[in-house]
Amino acid sequence: MTAEHALPAAGIVPRPVVGRLPKYAAGKAPVPIPGLESFKLASNENPLGPVPAVRAAIAAQDDIHRYPDTLCTLLRGALGEFLDVPADDIVTGAGSLGALTQILAAFAGANDDGSQDEVLYAWRSFEAYPICVGLAGARSVQVPLLADGTHDLAAMAAAVTGRTRVILLCTPNNPTGPALTAADTEAFIQSVPGHVVVVIDEAYQEFVRAADAVNGIDMYRKYPNVVVLRTFSKAHGLAGLRVGYSVSHPEVTAYLRAAATPFAVSSVAEHAAVASLANYDQVVERVQSLVDERDRVTAGLRALGWDVPDAQGNFVWLALGEDTSGFSALAGEHALSVRAFGNEGVRVSIGEVEANTRFLEICASYTKAPRRS
Repeated sequence: MTAEHALPAAGIVPRPVVGRLPKYAAGKAPVPIPGLESFKLASNENPLGPVPAVRAAIAAQDDIHRYPDTLCTLLRGALGEFLDVPADDIVTGAGSLGALTQILAAFAGANDDGSQDEVLYAWRSFEAYPICVGLAGARSVQVPLLADGTHDLAAMAAAVTGRTRVILLCTPNNPTGPALTAADTEAFIQSVPGHVVVVIDEAYQEFVRAADAVNGIDMYRKYPNVVVLRTFSKAHGLAGLRVGYSVSHPEVTAYLRAAATPFAVSSVAEHAAVASLANYDQVVERVQSLVDERDRVTAGLRALGWDVPDAQGNFVWLALGEDTSGFSALAGEHALSVRAFGNEGVRVSIGEVEANTRFLEICASYTKAPRRS
């Protein structure tokens, strides 16, 4: 039967949960404006790309007709040395998001008796969280952020129930920017039952400069229920290759490997990540240049009287409320794409110097800014 004569898909419906899921909205490319160079500041991408050795490693791969090593042995070995952790404590995934889905698949979902496990996280946070939790069959428990964009850890601890199986801590928090402190995070972990998996999602860890910020690897070393998520998408500039990983103790990794998608990380991605680690001093230089730009943008906004949260990732957050769509449209008129979140605010990635300067110029003439009280 040819495609044009195929029968309609009458009666084919997804699981009910699919219809209830929020839709993931990826950052859009800017609309071209005559006379202006366009810049995409909507996806927290690294505008500098990977270091030269990574491009060479990618070009050298000529065995893409072969399946990759599903255990990513080469990369796990390099990461083990880089982080000073056992390679067996590392499980790779298609970005940190892929590694997260493995955690949820292993530890949270619908049970044989029809009950749902609970996954607890701050909100607003990474917008893929409710999608991943819902598809796993678990129930999301969202705890509102504090007014300054930080996790309300006291309220999160109070929200833990007998059904809580996984807790997600996003630090720095995407999209608002603040990072959790080591002291607050450790106190929170100690307040949580030991059978609950605490995930420290550190996609932007390399950009953090706060002296008191938590380092997930330190928490993993001390607490067997802690899982750390990291990625090569941001600091290393490998977003398009999809390579991330989790770090946890053997009693956790055994289940994560059982839930892992085979061949999730390609051989191209694995060799690129290894090359990036081997040239980490160059990665650090690029990251620092973006941190310098982030600090310039943050200082510029505050000098204008804008109330912006502490920015520890490669982005800034503007809590514009009902003016969110208007500001996003204004940026678009100046050939900048930014990420609008409903009527909550706008996240603006740190991009090229010219893009950041243009963004500040827009803000200088904008009259509906979030102001300090």
